Amino acid sequence: MTSGNLSTDEEAVLERIEEENIDFLRLQFTDILGTVKNVSIPASQAEKAFEEGIYFDGSSIDGFVRIQESDMRLEPDPATFAVLPWRKTEESAAARLICDVMDTSTGEPFPGDPRGVLKRAIERAEDMGYDINAAPEPEFFLFEEDEEGRATVKTNDAGGYFDLAPKDLASDVRRDIIYGLESMGFDIEASHHEVAEGQHEINFTYDDALSTADNVATFRSVVRAIAAEHELHATFMPKPIAKINGSGMHTHISLFQNGENAFHDDDDEFNLSETAKQFTAGVLEHASAITAVANPTVNSYKRLVPGYEAPVYVAWSDRNRSALIRKPAARVPAASRIELRSPDPACNPYLALAVMIHAGLEGIEQGLECREPVRDNIYEFDEQKRKEHDIDTLPTNLGEAVDALESDEVIADALGEHVYEKFIEAKRAEFKDYLVDVSEWELDRYLEKY
Repeated sequence: MTSGNLSTDEEAVLERIEEENIDFLRLQFTDILGTVKNVSIPASQAEKAFEEGIYFDGSSIDGFVRIQESDMRLEPDPATFAVLPWRKTEESAAARLICDVMDTSTGEPFPGDPRGVLKRAIERAEDMGYDINAAPEPEFFLFEEDEEGRATVKTNDAGGYFDLAPKDLASDVRRDIIYGLESMGFDIEASHHEVAEGQHEINFTYDDALSTADNVATFRSVVRAIAAEHELHATFMPKPIAKINGSGMHTHISLFQNGENAFHDDDDEFNLSETAKQFTAGVLEHASAITAVANPTVNSYKRLVPGYEAPVYVAWSDRNRSALIRKPAARVPAASRIELRSPDPACNPYLALAVMIHAGLEGIEQGLECREPVRDNIYEFDEQKRKEHDIDTLPTNLGEAVDALESDEVIADALGEHVYEKFIEAKRAEFKDYLVDVSEWELDRYLEKY
């Protein structure tokens, strides 16, 4: 029996818990760096979690609060209930609920909650009359484990782009991952082997921005858990192996207004509306600062180099993939969208989507004019030709990206003061550690030579 204070959606979750023999619930959230955290509670406490929330120590989470401000509260979102496929048996199962983080001292949403940062971006779009749809394409590598169960960088196959078995030995793993995702409510569009050995991509259909970010966080957890069942290690590290393609997370975005795609225009040469072009101009205008959030690790910049199909030039195109933003072909008006090709799957999906959205909306509000598309292969341009086309280059390392973020008020405001300060602090420390480290490459090159 419930107390009568629950919403219809919350009551439906309690019924599912009973029907599915759920014994434990994982209350999930992410820290500022995008790491998924969870608090496990017995399923018998689900009603209490909905009515009162679940308290936890926020001072133990990266970028949240100081020790004297530690009490935080998780409020589960009933729309995110899903049974965990790798914990399900005939007798029992575990499920997860994604939570919003609340500040117990104010009773308001915690400003350091990345999910809350994205919600603010969505609210801005709604105030302007828009709904936001997004679809990411996260790539990952599957590596073998050593005798002690630790990750190696030895791929378990020699497959290439769209290869089939026997070269693509991970097809069974991808199948199990897809079954697991589908059981959690994902609508899978396609899966295939990517360009590099051991590299894979599974695409799920577009959804509203918040659900999409939730799905990315869930996707990474499911891929890792099911890969581990096959004694493989799945990694979303952007560039785990030198001199081959890294893993990206190309992100498709479109705005809808009154049920119609606000990005589509039949009369335009590229079938893009003025709204779409202004949104694109906004993203291009703030691309360098976005990079700090969408490519947040030192390793991210080992992927963002010419020659490995990753974009480094700030331009857009309707046909080639060397530009930062591509306008994919659309079979129907509802599918008109833009694709930002720089993000990688190590990013915090809530923060990355939030800064993309704010940048695009800023372009609309300011009426920014979108430059002409670049249809030639920009990788073949020399510096002079790039200047002629007014093509800038993305930051070449994390330090430069953080510098760009610090000088961009729009993206700083998008993150909010708390997240902005904590993110900058963490990334400055990470880059400083990298600068003073001595790598194996340096030892191999210099130790005996000098």
